[in-house]
Formats: sequence, C-alpha cells, structure tokens
Amino acid sequence: MPAITPQPGIMDIALYEGGESKIDGVADVLKLSSNENPFGASPEAVAAVAAAAAQMHRYPSIDHAALRRVIGDVHGLDPDRLILGVGSDELLTLIAQAYAGPGDEVLYPVHGFSYYPIVARAAGATPVTAPETERRVDVDAMLAAVTPCTRLVFVANPANPTGTMIGADAVARLAAGLPDRCLLVLDGAYAEYVDGFDGGAALVDAHDRVVMTRTFSKLYGLGGLRVGWAYAPRAIIDVLNRVRGPFNLSNVALAGAEAAMRDRAFAETCREINATERTRLTGGLRQLGIACDDSFANFVLARFADEAEAAAADAHLKSEGILVRRVKGYGFPEALRITVGRPEDVTRVLSALGRFRGQG
Repeated sequence: MPAITPQPGIMDIALYEGGESKIDGVADVLKLSSNENPFGASPEAVAAVAAAAAQMHRYPSIDHAALRRVIGDVHGLDPDRLILGVGSDELLTLIAQAYAGPGDEVLYPVHGFSYYPIVARAAGATPVTAPETERRVDVDAMLAAVTPCTRLVFVANPANPTGTMIGADAVARLAAGLPDRCLLVLDGAYAEYVDGFDGGAALVDAHDRVVMTRTFSKLYGLGGLRVGWAYAPRAIIDVLNRVRGPFNLSNVALAGAEAAMRDRAFAETCREINATERTRLTGGLRQLGIACDDSFANFVLARFADEAEAAAADAHLKSEGILVRRVKGYGFPEALRITVGRPEDVTRVLSALGRFRGQG
C-alpha cells in the first residue's frame, strides 16, 4: 500500500510563529509582540460576550446578518457584499482556496505578511514575491512580477511588519495594471489606524476583481474571539460563501464583534491614543539613534545597526520584562517590531532602550 501523503506544497509550509507572551521568571510582563490593543476590548463588547455565553449551547447564525448590517451601517457598505470569517486569516485562506491552485502563482511584496505564502501553498499554488523600495510596496515591481500564472495578489496597506503605507493613487494604479485573470486582495488589518482611510472600499466598488479584508483583532481588541470580514463584489462573495463553513463564527464571537463595532466612542479613543503614542515612540526611538519609518499602524519597526545589536536589544528588553517581536523571518534581522502601548508602556520601552544605548 502506498504511504498516505499530504497534497503537494503542504510540507513546504513554514509554521506560523506568533509573538511571545511569557518570560521565564518574570511576573510583570509587558507584551508588545502581537500588535494587540493595550486597552483590551470595549466594555460593551465584554458585557455582550458575557451575556452570549448563556446561549453557547445554541448553534450560531449561518448568515451573520446582524453583524453584517452593523458593519454596513458604520462603514457605509452593502451588507450583501460582506462576508465574515474566523479572523481575516480565514478569509485569506478561503480566497486562496477558491481562486488559486496547482500551477497558479500568488504574488505579494517581499516583506509581506507571513500568512500569504501559507495560504498559497495550502491551495497548491506557488508563492512569489516582488521587491519593495525603502520598505514600501513598489507598484512597478509588483506589476513586473506578474506572469501568465499569477492569479492572486496580496497587499497589506498599512503593511505588516513595516507599518508603511502607499496612497490611494498607487493602489488604484496597481489594480488597473493587473490583468483580468488576477484578483487583488487588499489586507486592511490596520486600516482603522489611518484617519479617514476606507481601507480600499472605494476601489472594490470601482472594480470587479478587488477584495478588501478587515479584522476585529487590532483596534477592537478581539484577537481572542477571532472575527474578520471582507468586502467584495457580490459574485466573489457568492463564491466564498460556498466554501465557508456554515457555523464558522460562534454566538459569543458574533455578539462581541457587534457590540465592539457599535461602540464608536471607545474605538475612536483607542485610535487617538495610538496616534499620539505612536508619534512619541517614533520620536523617542530616533532620539536614541534607532532608525524607524513613519508608521500608519499600531506598531513601529525599530531598525538597529545589525542583527547582533537587534538581538542584544531584544535580550535587554526581556531582562526588563518587555516582549517585542523579532522579525528576521520577514527579512529584517536587524529590526524589532514594537507594538504601541499605553502612555506608561511607551515610557517604559523608551526608558529601557535608553539604558540599553547608555543614554538613560
């Protein structure tokens, strides 16, 4: 009998590595390694989750109509063109499953989110990267990397782990330059942190082959519930609903997400504090001689002289009970990604790095 083997490409997948959450022997750990909302979830979302827990024996809604309506109301979008997933990660997986396969290529920027090659290989497709310029998506390089086999193009805007962003004109030029056989996926996990930014919704309306994904895991503080959503042409939504599990989101997750989306005051407060503290963190790093780009997300990519200094800085931060993210796997061995925390958290990080650099 032949051995049982997985589909081609599966064993080529490198396991996803999340941010660390513990330091041995340290009780007061400041976790700034996973880009979580340092203020947690809205109190209204917490209350909604507690109330929904009493109904956890009931099957959840299949069509997620209530949450889709709330998202549509807040963002001015057609609820019938929305789909919900277990985080935006599941939606990226469904998109790859539905639109890519053996012999196809999935294109993304060289420093793009590490989940893109995972979903490509899981679908049997080949992941392909395009170079960036100064840690930013290069539209010309992306278009030059398109081949007759390209079926999906993933672009995070703002990007992870760099925090950089390209403007609406550049994204529109990318969409217009792709051949009709290509689906452009705009990953907007950090879109809420950009004032007045629609995440690409207008571009979705202007094309029949553009999808926007979003998440409740960042600004809304629901990373533990795993809720994401996508906005796309109706034909694509119809396709994705055919491969989506009917009960993919729990009653608890749906209730928490709906309450979080409704609590606009909490979300806006979190966004404003993030903007203020992001500026302070960026300025403080530069004063210490640590390079960083302007970030449009809830983290800053701090670049040191080389990999050795980044490793030493990481070790020093850990010695002071602070966890950040090494991003060697993203092509930045010399960098640390630091989540923007509360004001006191930013002070603690800058003080620790000041001591590391001998300036504090």
